[in-house]
Amino acid sequence: MSLISEIKSALVPLNIPTRRLRLNKEDEEKNYDQYIIVYFLNEYGILFGDDEEIATAHSIQISLFTRLNFEQTVKEIKKLLKPLGFMRTSEYEIYEYETGYYHKVIRFSYANETEE
Repeated sequence: MSLISEIKSALVPLNIPTRRLRLNKEDEEKNYDQYIIVYFLNEYGILFGDDEEIATAHSIQISLFTRLNFEQTVKEIKKLLKPLGFMRTSEYEIYEYETGYYHKVIRFSYANETEE
């Protein structure tokens, strides 16, 4: 299972649409009260042996777009991802005037052995 699939599966209990990179046209027409977008920010080797990458670090961004109070949802996101080995590195929030959504950004790091 891909890392994005693992994240999406972990977030299923929230019952919030979760997509990679962006909403598709069909999603945009639904005008959700809240949705989650997952991004890879960076991936890089952290352990090498015999000139081969053995372990990879991933920087991941979870963007929660919502018109609702997001504090409890943010706590739940962190709670659901922690058992999978995701460590929160930073977070911030902004208001998107053009869409009317609050945008909560949570960034995580994750490391795993490189698959062959």
